[in-house]
Amino acid sequence: MNEILFVVEEDPEGGYSARAIGESIFTQADSEEELKTNIRDALRCHFDDESRIPPLIRLHFVRDQILAYA
Repeated sequence: MNEILFVVEEDPEGGYSARAIGESIFTQADSEEELKTNIRDALRCHFDDESRIPPLIRLHFVRDQILAYA
């Protein structure tokens, strides 16, 4: 595996949550920078051997926007 994808969403209460696609990895943080650190920590905890951690971590940010028609 060369890459792992995380779907990142803003939490309604504030901060961010990130969930890996294809792996059971989930983490949260108050800021984007803290989230990046937490994702790296979660990867180290999830994979027994650090050499198995994919070298590329892709973050896909999903943001809801509301648009009024009227």
